[in-house]
Amino acid sequence: MRRVLTVLAALALPISLAGTPAVAASHSTHATAAVKHATAVDQLKHPAALVAQGPDDVCDFTDNRPTLHLGSSGAVVQQAQCYLNQAIGAGLDEDGDFGRITQSATRDFQQCAGIVVDGRIGAQTWSFLSFWANAPDAPFC
Repeated sequence: MRRVLTVLAALALPISLAGTPAVAASHSTHATAAVKHATAVDQLKHPAALVAQGPDDVCDFTDNRPTLHLGSSGAVVQQAQCYLNQAIGAGLDEDGDFGRITQSATRDFQQCAGIVVDGRIGAQTWSFLSFWANAPDAPFC
């Protein structure tokens, strides 16, 4: 109860000292903020020019991110292999075959990144892989 009263007193003191000009200034500040917000929203809805969203991805086989494991194949595996090569210099052939060598490189990456080491590429590993592979200082480890 004491804390509530202290907070209320702390809030009431500046208001009572400032008088009506503070209220008018506060109202003016809110009105200005509302106008700025409306202007910003309008600019987002109607941009003068389109702006690229983020850096280009270093690997461009696919945008799909399914869970990969031993035996998986296709463009998504090529994407993962490319990321592993960029992120840790794995030296993998980007052949689209998730075999023992890709699984081992995945475990090496997971160990290096400090995430769950299971040799599978799920959501967490995809997230770290794409971030690390596209980082300017790659490869790591």
